[in-house]
Amino acid sequence: MADPTPLLCQPNPSSDTLEQPPSPPPNKHHPSLGSTVELCIGEFNWSQFLQSVLVSVAWLFDAQQTFITVFTDAQPSWHCTSADNDCSAAATLCDLPREWWAWDGPAHASTVSEWGLECANSVISGLPTSSFFVGCLVGGFGLASLADSSLGRKNVLFFSCLIMGITSLLATLSPNVWIYSALKFLCGFARATIGTSALVLATEIVGKRRRGQTSVIGFFFFTIGFLSLPVMAYVNRSSSWRNLYLWTSISTIIYCILVKVFVTESPRWLLVRGRTEEAVATLKCITSVTKSNLDLAINNMSHKEETWNVDLFSALRILLQKKWSSRRLFAIMAMGIGIGLVYYGMPLGLQNLSFNLYLGVTFNALSELPSALIVFFFIDNFNRRIALLLFTILSGVFSLLSIVEVKPWSNLQIGFELISFFSACSSFNIYLIYTTELFPTCVRNSALSMARLAVVLGGAVSPMLVSAGRANKFLCYGVFGLVIGFSGVYGIFLPETRGRALCDTMDEEESKENIASGMLA
Repeated sequence: MADPTPLLCQPNPSSDTLEQPPSPPPNKHHPSLGSTVELCIGEFNWSQFLQSVLVSVAWLFDAQQTFITVFTDAQPSWHCTSADNDCSAAATLCDLPREWWAWDGPAHASTVSEWGLECANSVISGLPTSSFFVGCLVGGFGLASLADSSLGRKNVLFFSCLIMGITSLLATLSPNVWIYSALKFLCGFARATIGTSALVLATEIVGKRRRGQTSVIGFFFFTIGFLSLPVMAYVNRSSSWRNLYLWTSISTIIYCILVKVFVTESPRWLLVRGRTEEAVATLKCITSVTKSNLDLAINNMSHKEETWNVDLFSALRILLQKKWSSRRLFAIMAMGIGIGLVYYGMPLGLQNLSFNLYLGVTFNALSELPSALIVFFFIDNFNRRIALLLFTILSGVFSLLSIVEVKPWSNLQIGFELISFFSACSSFNIYLIYTTELFPTCVRNSALSMARLAVVLGGAVSPMLVSAGRANKFLCYGVFGLVIGFSGVYGIFLPETRGRALCDTMDEEESKENIASGMLA
């Protein structure tokens, strides 16, 4: 069923005022789907920009739910209420009788203080965060193909944000850590496809000339979402942790309404699925090319609907069946595990450094901004493989330097940590853009979902390393550095994609792969 015409669509101006695309030549062969879509999308315009921005806002709410437990589940500061010298000399509050100490703030400021988890083992105290990442893993795998097969990019984005918002709202009613952890699992399950759907949809409604810059818009919103957390947490420091979930969930649900009303579906996906009339209607909303020229270009293309992509795991099956695509998928996922370990682990590991938590999270969030700016302005000049290799090595080196305890280097730990995190952010941004360019439209969302699944897998391991790092920093920042330092090497086994037009079918991509292999031979 076709979507109603979105409100951001604007009627076409008269054909006399438009620059007409060249008509397909009446020659021996028909143009491919990829070249047809590039022709129909036309020049970058305000409609495409507004659509891309609105879709990319989803990253803001993605960031909030990813890092919200840094504050909601943090152990608050405490003080001694007993004059006994043993109290002030105690290493942890768990060594003291409960009547000898008290929290500095209200008990409901954190889940740890409200539910008495301060002396619980690391498995229970870390259960909500771990449940969120496990939910991301399950959702990333279970929902990976929906945006490619049946629901499409827009619907997956809408339902994922809606379910994430509802489960976050329900988290405010949690009576204990077990129900809270179950809701965090559901939140992570829904959240798993938000970033991938938003990134793919934003890049598929623009031409190759602006694809790189459009991809980075989402990274800016992710930074804004990350930055909003320490601000909200600081304002809310004397109130309940439930308020953070209330504020973030309501805004997410409001955003879902905007997506349903204003966002268009990807014309590339509609054409691949054989829904030509809907694709033409969508293209009319985002391009200056007239309907007659759209119809002419689409009628002359050689593509036919791919009938293999019919169920939930069709895209994953075809990715694994093709030798070239399975090789790309395994290499990109191996790279993603290392990047995810540092990208998600560094903010969690701030508690192991002698530095203010609010400032540390703020500085980490701010370091994402120059990372996004660098990628935004220079992505068209970056060789993807070399850039990934350099940033992962840089992140690894400075992560290792973060464990140095010898003065004056120990005073620079937070600086080393920020450089490492900045490099990991840059790696992550390039990694996502690179993945969208490596795979065709018919499987792009599935491939990107698997790539983010690998990133989340690295993130799921990071809380355990952070916990172990409280006693030995090498088990935290040392392992982080070694793993990400070697992860960029996998890019050597992948083709370069800079400046290349997106392919839309497996046959198109395979043809390019065979041509490239023949040139190397």
